Amino acid sequence: MISVLQLGTLDYATGLRLQQKLVDLRKEGRIGDVLLLLEHSPVITLGRNAKASNIIASPRELSDRGVEVFESDRGGDVTFHGPGQLVGYPIFDLRAFPSTDGKRQTLGIVEYVRRLEEVLIRSCAEFGIQTERVCGLTGVWTATKHVGTAAAPGCAAEQRSAEESENEQAKIAAIGVHVSRSVTSHGFALNVDTDLSYFNLIIPCGIASKPVTSMAKVLDKSIDMAKVTNSVVRNFGDVFHSQILWIETLDALLGETVGVPLKVPPELREIRKEEETFWA
Repeated sequence: MISVLQLGTLDYATGLRLQQKLVDLRKEGRIGDVLLLLEHSPVITLGRNAKASNIIASPRELSDRGVEVFESDRGGDVTFHGPGQLVGYPIFDLRAFPSTDGKRQTLGIVEYVRRLEEVLIRSCAEFGIQTERVCGLTGVWTATKHVGTAAAPGCAAEQRSAEESENEQAKIAAIGVHVSRSVTSHGFALNVDTDLSYFNLIIPCGIASKPVTSMAKVLDKSIDMAKVTNSVVRNFGDVFHSQILWIETLDALLGETVGVPLKVPPELREIRKEEETFWA
């Protein structure tokens, strides 16, 4: 079972503190697997492998745009989080999920990341956006000149020339995770209706040759964040072969106070046609 908590908009520092609290509780077995869904106020984060030179904006420019900068223990390079972007932080014990790759009994880190990609590929497909994986790169990418369904697991770049792939693909979702004693933190960021000009402040993920896009840009229309959230959660249940339980408050997760109140947005509850919680 995966408990889902929707937190609205949080500053990055609060998100980090909350993740660490839940990671500690998951390691102690005091909670089950949890998926946090939220938006961040504008922030640039640097992963363990990040180069500071990939932030190309000056401190003055960052200050003028109200963008904070944080170092993070997730994998990957530099990225941006902000309004209009669905951020997901799965706090999962990988030992609770059986592997399907035939190489091990429980879920490994690489297979876990592939499953996160699969969740996002399926969700984009539900909105008519073709997405795919790129060999050697983590995340989810659009193929802007091709129309069709989502790519099958694997690397689309193997099927087309490097030059074609270079011209077509734009990153629509970034993934960066941390795993400690089999418990995950950090996760994914899906650009739903994000102000893409913020990405001009950085070299996203350290990849200068490929652009960043959003669902709204690909479809050339506004996208309902609540509908995207509902799709992502449903696909988490499918891809991770789990039941989904929507939790109204963090306190309800533990039966004790952890200090972060929560309300599921009414429009999301209306989509689910539920009053309080939802099982899938």
